[in-house]
Amino acid sequence: MLTDYHLHLRPDEDETTFERYFTAANAERYRAAADAAGIEELGVSEHVYRFRQSLDLWSHPLWVENANDDLDAYCDFVRSTSLRLGVECDYVPGAEDRTRAMLEARDFDFVVGSVHFIGEGDAAVDHDGFDVWEQSDASADEIWGRYFEHFDRCARSGLFDILAHPDLVKVWGKGRPLPEGDLRRFYEPAVEAILAGGSAVELSTAGLRKPVGELYPAREFAELVVEAGVPFALSSDAHLPEQVGFGYDQAVEFLDALGVGEIAVFEKRQRRMAPLGARVG
Repeated sequence: MLTDYHLHLRPDEDETTFERYFTAANAERYRAAADAAGIEELGVSEHVYRFRQSLDLWSHPLWVENANDDLDAYCDFVRSTSLRLGVECDYVPGAEDRTRAMLEARDFDFVVGSVHFIGEGDAAVDHDGFDVWEQSDASADEIWGRYFEHFDRCARSGLFDILAHPDLVKVWGKGRPLPEGDLRRFYEPAVEAILAGGSAVELSTAGLRKPVGELYPAREFAELVVEAGVPFALSSDAHLPEQVGFGYDQAVEFLDALGVGEIAVFEKRQRRMAPLGARVG
């Protein structure tokens, strides 16, 4: 079994209407790409900030600018296709109850939880327009600490089925400094939080397309996840059909080397484990 649960039917930078990409024909383009790669379970998880309902959680400028779609119309569309229904929902500190109510009111197959923004302001770890590295004179150690503080709270919240790109803070690679010393001081508390919240961890190939040029999470982080008995979910974070299953040969090899023989599969927010397959084509 191979899955790809974290994908988007339109590019992030495209501001055109819902109707352009949320079509049966576009969904079929993604399904065809998945079939060619041997991916059996394909699910869409659009960014929550694309939906007007997200403004009940947070009024970040990016969200206010992009919250043009209706979440229920999105759910209805995905249910009309062969794709599993998911959403990528940012963790918003202080909005846990509102987030839970919004998610539980819809029949998602899975919810992908993510941390992009850190701190009380607009700062983000992976967005040029809100780049924390440009907005702050904080050290790498402080920025990584802030990111993982938010990630740990996200993991402990129990709101999400899958925790996306868990070490996203490394996205810029050599373009940003790494903290000095053993990075396990960030990873170990994160794994404790993951265990407390009960979510699966995403093994994401998206980092292979980013400046960092490696999978999320890093090997040392992933080793701790395996030691803790936490399951992995497999995703590409595709924003185009040709990115579906991108780098899955490396991902499967990575999991094999860690001794991981099963991955998490979701339906109606219920998790089961399935044998890990191999990419084809």
